[in-house]
Amino acid sequence: MKKVTIYALSTCLWCKKTKKYFEDRKVAFEAVDYDKQDEARQEELMAEMRAAGGTGSFPFVKIGGASTQGYDPEEFEKLLNDK
Repeated sequence: MKKVTIYALSTCLWCKKTKKYFEDRKVAFEAVDYDKQDEARQEELMAEMRAAGGTGSFPFVKIGGASTQGYDPEEFEKLLNDK
């Protein structure tokens, strides 16, 4: 199973929907609430997201070696199932 990491905001509706999407499919994931991190950690996370092609919007989802932004179930499935 590919490692899934979700970078989210604790108050974001789309972030909550993204977490629920993976929970409902029983896909294990690590969730990082960006807004609950200290400033130094936020800078690290933002740099990591941008290095992976993100624009700084949430949710940002890493699946294996790929990543996507926003709530996009079709893209989640594609990335989970790519070999």
